[in-house]
Amino acid sequence: MEKETDFYAATMAKVYADQGHWEKAAEIYRHLLKQEPERDDYLEALAGAEKQIILAGKKPADKLVPLFHQFFDLMLKYKNLQKLRKLKG
Repeated sequence: MEKETDFYAATMAKVYADQGHWEKAAEIYRHLLKQEPERDDYLEALAGAEKQIILAGKKPADKLVPLFHQFFDLMLKYKNLQKLRKLKG
């Protein structure tokens, strides 16, 4: 049942993005990535939504860039941690 909820949420994020509601789409993708951080498709969709937010001038890029770098750094560290756990286990 949880997978249906995830599909619905991902579908809603896509609908919001298609309609130009980038902030709402980004919010949903962030939520989904907290649940499934290994999902590269969510990560790419979030990056696209945040890029559109910047292009629309809704948020200053100088505030988002450091957060974006930190987010990707944490995602890489998380993936490396998962690989180490597989090697150890």
